[in-house]
Amino acid sequence: MRAMNSTILAATSRREFLKTTTKLAAASALAGAALPAVHAAGSDLIQVALIGCGGRGSGAAANALSVRNGPTKLVAMADVFENRLQGSFGNLKRQFADKMDVPQERQFVGFDAYKKAMDCLKPGDIAIFATPPAFRWVHFTYAIQKGLNVFMEKPVTVDGPTSKRMLKLAEDATAKNLKVGVGLMSRHSRALQELAKRIQDGEVGDIILMRGYRMHAPGGSFQSHAKPAGANELHYQIQRFHSFIWASGGNFSDFYIHVIDHLCWMKNAWPTKAQALGGRHYRHSRDGQLYVDQNFDVYAVEYTFEDGSKFNFDGRCMTGCKDIYSSYVHGTKGLAIASKNSDCGQPSSIYKGQNPMRSNMLWESKAPRGEEDPYQNEWNDLLDAIRNDKPYNEVKRGVETSLVTSMGRMAAHTGQEIRYEDMLECEHEMAPTVDQLTDSSPAPLQADANGKYPIPMPGITTKREY
Repeated sequence: MRAMNSTILAATSRREFLKTTTKLAAASALAGAALPAVHAAGSDLIQVALIGCGGRGSGAAANALSVRNGPTKLVAMADVFENRLQGSFGNLKRQFADKMDVPQERQFVGFDAYKKAMDCLKPGDIAIFATPPAFRWVHFTYAIQKGLNVFMEKPVTVDGPTSKRMLKLAEDATAKNLKVGVGLMSRHSRALQELAKRIQDGEVGDIILMRGYRMHAPGGSFQSHAKPAGANELHYQIQRFHSFIWASGGNFSDFYIHVIDHLCWMKNAWPTKAQALGGRHYRHSRDGQLYVDQNFDVYAVEYTFEDGSKFNFDGRCMTGCKDIYSSYVHGTKGLAIASKNSDCGQPSSIYKGQNPMRSNMLWESKAPRGEEDPYQNEWNDLLDAIRNDKPYNEVKRGVETSLVTSMGRMAAHTGQEIRYEDMLECEHEMAPTVDQLTDSSPAPLQADANGKYPIPMPGITTKREY
């Protein structure tokens, strides 16, 4: 099976886990090949439902409708917020009018809208999950019941209990021969694919250090003021999901996962532990209002791999500071730049020595024509797997990446050294009733009388993040 049973994960040493993963993946590929193909019934057309109509969801839908290896059509949309659905619908309609068939009766709003949208699909069609990750396991459970292929955005989990749940669901999806893509698009960057092969073939020697940075001004809903008077608390937290760890893993998980993912890929290993620093600085806006979100302004994480090598990640969301958004691999023979800028910014390159001067360059990537965009590549690859019945399930790796990201976050938030198993076995499920939420439900996080939410307190709150 592609995803290991959670009890095996808990009992197996990290070394045994890494050795076993490849064997299980190979066995899964053989098992999946023997299962009946799951395609859209009776037609080459693959229908798509968009669940979560924010910017990333709209982008994923646009990529789905741009695939050229067969017809796709958007037939249903769902979101908790009507205005978000309508904005997405209008933008997509302007670009893809001939590939959309989403009348008003297939536009669904509310916490149960995801079921209604998936009910519009046939087995073998595709559901896109682009809601905050807290809802990922809920939506994935229903998709598997319906026999649907899935594309889900990252992160796929934010805590230990839901990670175990998603690992089991990954097994269930493979057993039904469903194809599942996860929005870690760096893995579909042709530049990074070539770099990973070169690094693992030894072109930079043994990896001794990796560095990743994402430091820029606040973005998304990183910072939030107190909830406006009269606003629905649950709606407020979902709208401001980057501000709340239960909904998104905070900015650490949502912003930093890509760099963490592709550098671990370069190493071809997951770190065994993390220690970290982090803090909040001046937490008032220019008009004097207090920010009430749960995020730290800065994070500095040292990940350690089983062989003792290190991966340092620095994150910062502050205005007026130097922006750095790139990633590096240092080896005994030389240096590689993985992402020149942003999450997977091309070109990637390799240098002799440790100084990335042009005169030291040994190789620079050049993506094949038409494959420059990793966001489109991941959809091309998913649809190719669906139409040609290739084994394809990225969920297990998505959970592992999410866990490694979360263990760095938890190390900063608790002030403790956090091992992979600590994160997986942490019993703090941040939103245990997320599958039961309605408009009148209390939010998973409650503010105090001053409208402030619990924040991480390293060294004080050490067994959970808040």
